[in-house]
This record gives sequence, structure tokens and C-alpha cells, in this order.
Amino acid sequence: MKTGTAKKQKKRSQASETWKRLRKNRLAVVGLVILALIFLLAIFADVIAPYPYDQQDYSSTFQTPSAQHLFGTDNFGRDILSRVIYGARISLQIGFISLLGGAFVGCVLGAIAGYFGGAVDTIIMRFNDILMAIPRIVLAISIASALGPGLTNAMIAVAISSIPNFARVVRASTLTIKDQEYVEAAHCIGANNFHIIKRHVFPNVLAPIIVQATLGIGTAIILAASLSFLGLGVTPPDPEWGSMLSEARTYMRDYPYMVIFPGLAIMVTVLALNLFGDGLRDALDPKLKK
Repeated sequence: MKTGTAKKQKKRSQASETWKRLRKNRLAVVGLVILALIFLLAIFADVIAPYPYDQQDYSSTFQTPSAQHLFGTDNFGRDILSRVIYGARISLQIGFISLLGGAFVGCVLGAIAGYFGGAVDTIIMRFNDILMAIPRIVLAISIASALGPGLTNAMIAVAISSIPNFARVVRASTLTIKDQEYVEAAHCIGANNFHIIKRHVFPNVLAPIIVQATLGIGTAIILAASLSFLGLGVTPPDPEWGSMLSEARTYMRDYPYMVIFPGLAIMVTVLALNLFGDGLRDALDPKLKK
């Protein structure tokens, strides 16, 4: 009982120490605040958005930004502000769910490769190298083309393209951890490999995984937007930021606001994720602990 309490107190102290260092990084805090606001917009889009995202008004097409339509309207008379707000739901959904899927598979493969080594390591990492040799956007486009357009297929394409980075990070950390004394002690008391990987390897590679995931979500959002822009991701009338850019490119010369606002949404979200990810990396870096 005392051991369990001590572990909980240790985790709390580590978390509080990490949060204390993170708060000192002003840019990271700014990124976190922006992310919180974007999440609130996505969660409460039904309440915040002034119009339904698919409401068409052909008498109000191509209206420039005004008090009635803050971001203007598109070629169907739909309110662009409402579509940008609802688009946060889809873009964040793709970014987080696809990255979680890719992180899970990549972490499992990386841990197995690093822990067992030998032929298992060679097979897994050579396959990983093949995936890494293909530019990520090309790999995602190829998978999305094979599967067809759609939200689910876009998430699968982004998830598969994110596996190699996680596998490499986890394998490198596992190679260091598996030679530690506590792992050898677990072997001596008869713990099986699955138990060791689950209880001793994964908890100790969590920090680099979190950092990689935080930085990777921004890349996943850009990748998903690129697929939608090419017609291989989310299809209209769903308001995904990339598909909004794709629909608006025909009119960007005469009505530039149609591409400015979805583009700004992508830029601000990815910038916030990168700021927060950089700050989190510094906060979790043991070399920076005093």
C-alpha cells in the first residue's frame, strides 16, 4: 500500500515539475491557450457558429466580410466563419485520431524491434526504412488513392504515414532501456517479455512519445488538408479546412477571403501545436532539469 502511494506521489511530483517548467516558456503557454480556444470552438460549434455550416443562400453569394458575415460567404452563399468553426471539428478529429492510430502501431513495432533485436529488429526496421524512404505526402496520397476519398480513408492514410517516425523514436529509447538494471531484475524474478515491455519499457519511453505526438498532430492536420485539397480526403459539403481551400481556389483571384480564412485556421492551429510541442519537449528533457 505504501509502495503504491509512493509511486503516485512520485508521478504527481514529476507532473508538477514538468508543468512548472512548461509555464516558464511563454510561447508554449501561448500555444496551449490557442489550442484550448480552438478545442472549445470545435466542441461548442453548434452554439458558437452563427449559421449552419451547410445553409445555402443564393441571394448572398460572394459577400465580402461584413457585420452579418464576418468572414464573408462562398459561392453557395454559405457563411465561411461557420464553416471554419465546424471545420475545426473535422481537422482536429483527423489529426488526433489518425496520429493515435499511427502512434500505437509505431510504438508497438518500435518496442518489439528494440527489445528483441536480431532478425526481428532487422525485418521491422528495414520495412520501416522503406516507408521512410517514400516522402510522407506521396505515401499518404498513394494510400488515399487506393482506398478512395472519405474521412475514414483519409485518417487511415495519415495514420500509416506516421508509423515510421514513432517506430524509430521508440526503438531508440528501448535499446537504451532494455539494458537497465530494473529490466534485468524483472528478468531474474521470471517476468515475461510482454510484462517487461508493458510495465518497464513503455512507461519510460512515454516522454519522447508525447513530444513526437504533439509535434506530429500539426503535420497530420496539414497532411489531411493536403489530401482534401487534392480531392482525396474529406469530400464536400463537409467543412474541412483543406476541402474549403480546394473549393475556393477557383475564386481566389476575385474573392481572396475565401482562401485566407481557412488557410489562417490551418496556420494558427499548426503554429500553436508546434509552440506547445517545443515547450513540452524542453519541459520533459532530463538534461534541462536542475
